[in-house]
Amino acid sequence: MRLVAELERALETEESPFRAQLLKEDIARLRKLEALTRSAPDAEAFKKAGMRLGWTQGDARTAELREPLEALLEAILSGEEARITTAWNELHRARMERLLGCLSTPVPKPAG
Repeated sequence: MRLVAELERALETEESPFRAQLLKEDIARLRKLEALTRSAPDAEAFKKAGMRLGWTQGDARTAELREPLEALLEAILSGEEARITTAWNELHRARMERLLGCLSTPVPKPAG
């Protein structure tokens, strides 16, 4: 998958420890998806397993990413590299929006 190679190249020059860690985790997930394309008995089993690869912490918020994640899984099944990249970019954008939203929410300070 061309996307994995692109992410590996990006990892080589990434200076931010946070982004480097995210790239490592994403590369591992995409490799798992590649393996699933070969081992899943059918498309439905592939999609079900692909939805539970830790796209969010403990997959607690993965349901919020259902639409772009399903688009990525379908693109991977199609094998169309351009479609995979487009779907990946949309999923990544949606995930970052969720992550940044969580990080920017103020935490109430304890009284006293």
